[in-house]
Amino acid sequence: MKKYTFLFLLIISFSPFINAQKKSVTLEEIWGGAFRTEGLDAIRSLKNGTQYTLLNFDRNTRTSTVDVYDYVSLQKVNTLVNSANLEGIPYFTSYEFSADESKILLVTERESIFRRSSVGIYYIYDVKSGKTIKISENKIQEPTLSPDNSKVAYVFENNIYLFDIAKNTTTQITNDGEKNKIINGVTDWVYEEEFAFVRAFDWNADGTKIAFLRFDETNVPEFSMDVFGSALYPSQEVFKYPKAGEANAVVSLHMLDVKSNVISAVNLKNAYYIPRIKWMNNANMLSVQTLNRHQDNLKLFAVNAKNNTVSLLLEESDKAYIDITDNLTFLADDSFIWTSESDGYNHIYLYNEDGKLMNQITKGNWEVTNYYGYDQNEDRVYYQSTENGAINRDIYSISSRGKNKKRLTTKNGQNGADFSADFTYFINTFSNATTPPEYSLHESLSGKKVKEILNNTALTKKLEAYNISPKEFSTIAINGNDLNMWMIKPVNFDASKKYPLFMFQYSGPGSQSVSNSWMGANDYWYQLLAEEGYIVVCVDGRGTGFKGRDFKKVTQKELGKYEVEDQIAAAKYLSNLPYIDASRTGIWGWSYGGFMSSNCILKGNDTFEMAIAVAPVTSWRFYDTIYTERYMQTPEENASGYDENSPLTYPDLLKGKYLLIHGSGDDNVHVQNSMRMVEALVQANKQFDWAIYPDKNHGIYGGNTRLQLYTKLTNFIKENL
Repeated sequence: MKKYTFLFLLIISFSPFINAQKKSVTLEEIWGGAFRTEGLDAIRSLKNGTQYTLLNFDRNTRTSTVDVYDYVSLQKVNTLVNSANLEGIPYFTSYEFSADESKILLVTERESIFRRSSVGIYYIYDVKSGKTIKISENKIQEPTLSPDNSKVAYVFENNIYLFDIAKNTTTQITNDGEKNKIINGVTDWVYEEEFAFVRAFDWNADGTKIAFLRFDETNVPEFSMDVFGSALYPSQEVFKYPKAGEANAVVSLHMLDVKSNVISAVNLKNAYYIPRIKWMNNANMLSVQTLNRHQDNLKLFAVNAKNNTVSLLLEESDKAYIDITDNLTFLADDSFIWTSESDGYNHIYLYNEDGKLMNQITKGNWEVTNYYGYDQNEDRVYYQSTENGAINRDIYSISSRGKNKKRLTTKNGQNGADFSADFTYFINTFSNATTPPEYSLHESLSGKKVKEILNNTALTKKLEAYNISPKEFSTIAINGNDLNMWMIKPVNFDASKKYPLFMFQYSGPGSQSVSNSWMGANDYWYQLLAEEGYIVVCVDGRGTGFKGRDFKKVTQKELGKYEVEDQIAAAKYLSNLPYIDASRTGIWGWSYGGFMSSNCILKGNDTFEMAIAVAPVTSWRFYDTIYTERYMQTPEENASGYDENSPLTYPDLLKGKYLLIHGSGDDNVHVQNSMRMVEALVQANKQFDWAIYPDKNHGIYGGNTRLQLYTKLTNFIKENL
């Protein structure tokens, strides 16, 4: 008996040593890419429905290839283009097929402009002959082939050009383009950022017309940023940026007749924003979506390109705002699929070609989160939704009549799909909080798994050597709502001990931070903090997404009020748990999350002892029109909403430790926000810490920047929490 007792005690005393053999995650590993997952480049399904293509890059030879794979065998069956065989093109970084797949657009020397826009040198590659043609000697934007592959439309220095492939000639279509004044065919800064598109022109089905948007930025105020670089004198980046309440670009719709090169204007009357244009299958019919300035009234118009007459297809209004999506899909007869929150949740609707509602296809107290397409042969609509809980995503199919719904995925977590052109197959991308991304091939009708394509078991195996504590998902009852939450505890968690609480949130309208998905870089950082003895928590409060229209839009005209109340209440609730040290509570966030953490340490100064704000908005008066006015209307209409929820209003409330960080080259949330916060705190005689990263944008990265930044964040937490 004594022998067994001794052995038991030996095991107990030895177990911490055994635990210690596991490694702790380091910042150098996180930002050095040690935990990077393997994935598939954007898959492009070929029209034959049995094959798809991938862009592959050989790091050893530094060559690019577009390779063809068979859906069933998953084997590479062909290489369509290899940069090693192309004269003057060492490698390319992206590709796009023509409609008939006979030609491929290749891009090299790409340079970013803003978040989504870029310029580059573009080539047309002929699949049959293997020959390439350079479209322009200049770096151009958004080249797009005509349906018959005879021409390429593109934008250069704010003007639209047409390149005739057979004649090897270029015609300038517009002539009034000018930086910071007139833009033709691509979007201005605020459209690109908030309506999420760059190319603002489109060919019709037979290539006889091009519809395009023109932006007159003349009256939009300019914003300037100093660029410090390495030169003796700094330079300035100056661009048009409409802040809340200021003038927007005047946007107008125009029609180009390709044969005559004649441009005509389309009169949309009172259209303030034109967030989408899309041709129907009928080559003479263009659809146009418009919004008023408050973004609470959306109209879908049909424009007849023969005479530019305009008719209304559909109109929606909302007490708060209406989100713009890319879900509009025209079927063969130009009846169309549309998604809407009109019944309280985002669902799929079918309208006839005249805009008459035929059927609401999906219904229920859950959200459609992605629309994938419609298989007319089988009468199946494919979509992704939260039917299995707001933190999960699954793939479903349903008939256009809303019958015979089928769940096509089986694992709980994040399921995405990429369908073959004829909807025979889909590639399922799956992950959850304990499973890194897996890629598998499935039959679309049945959902049956055909075979596995790629997994990340090597990473899973690697992580076995580390102290990794799984996220614990739950809900927390706060202010009359069940809020989604995850918690990470130290691996050696002891319920009899007290731990400091460190909270993360983003909280922006329609966002989600609590999801059953695989770890990102910040999640590995939270593992590092948990190993240091912190309990890390994230709560999605009111205003976040995927729980219905009313839950999301409750923050209308009061950004920063209800979200802050929820975070403070959640922190108080968690601080009452027996294993939480109520005297050591911190919160952090980036961008909207920085706005939130700043407000929390001020308005919740009896709850939070520490806060970190990275690239925060400190007043919505400083942010752009489209985003801000969507939720707040203008400062003139809603001054109290802007000011009562701004941390600039309450600097005197600061009690705890506060770290403020910003990039000086942030074109999105300008460093002005942090500079004003600094001045407010200085004049309130409050002590705080802050750092400015020269020339870094909203993401604050490049070289060792992220490693240095997160070292600073970690040290601040350890010293002050």
